Amino acid sequence: MIDESTTTLQSALQTSYLDAFIETGDNLLNGQVQVEDGQPDEATAAKLTKLYASVDWRGFDAPTIRRSVQLVLLKAIRVDEIQANHQLTPDTIAYIMGYLVTRLEKNKKELTILDLTVGTGNLLTAVLSQLSAVVAGRIKAYGVDNDDTMLALAQTSSELQQLPVELIHQDALEQLLVPASDLIVADLPIGYYPIDDNAKNFATRAKEGHSFVHHLLLEQAVNQLKPGGFGVFLVPSQLFQTEEAKSLLKWLPGHAYLQGLLNLPSEIFANANAQKAILILQKPGEHAKQVEQVMLGEFPSFKNQSAFQKFVAEIVQWEEANLLDDQQ
Repeated sequence: MIDESTTTLQSALQTSYLDAFIETGDNLLNGQVQVEDGQPDEATAAKLTKLYASVDWRGFDAPTIRRSVQLVLLKAIRVDEIQANHQLTPDTIAYIMGYLVTRLEKNKKELTILDLTVGTGNLLTAVLSQLSAVVAGRIKAYGVDNDDTMLALAQTSSELQQLPVELIHQDALEQLLVPASDLIVADLPIGYYPIDDNAKNFATRAKEGHSFVHHLLLEQAVNQLKPGGFGVFLVPSQLFQTEEAKSLLKWLPGHAYLQGLLNLPSEIFANANAQKAILILQKPGEHAKQVEQVMLGEFPSFKNQSAFQKFVAEIVQWEEANLLDDQQ
């Protein structure tokens, strides 16, 4: 239903597939077809009304709706030729990050979560769906992005999933317009940050030229965490092994505990240089401490289910022994 109505609107409004999806999302949420300056025409509006009525979308759970939105975005990547930084965090990775987070935050009375680079919202809403099952009280969720199209997608997706998320349109490396957070998750964009005037406020900046945006965002995230709070990030596997990492390595020991770095299976990336890892940082304070044994390793192939499940069980055991024993 979503694809057919999106394709219908794309043709009628002569717009991109993504923009047509945002429009169809608004129509679903408002319960009627929005017509402006005679567009879409009466026949198209009637067709859309019939399409929308064919599915009771409010009867579906959040993961089902999120998967539907993902299929739309996967088609948009092909149809609209979307750039790499606008693509979504795959569900497999989002679920792993979410599972790690649920172990860290289970039984909390309330929780404030922030995604500094929310993009389409797939990572944040996947994590939120999992957290809602283990957090006893209210969860306040925030997402920041400087791309208004991505924010519109994130808003459409979160509202269709009936997950309350407050979205803020701003550069995540300026002074943040959100409260301090218990938990930060982010699929960090890779590349250079072009605004050197902003970068000069960060210890992780490059000595010369543009700084790596993912270095700056890690520092910003730790600054935004409450004492004892966790940051769980998707980062390049070679994060600490580049020439530019010197300032990051110098900054890290005095500001955050490096608790874990888990490489994702190399097979899911186009080449070795593109391999990603899940980084777990914790801000000092409360009952936080540097673990004696940092969790390092690489996930087995997703195709080898028994080895994968064994590895996940080892991570859970490590989390409970090293991160949760004194904190809950």
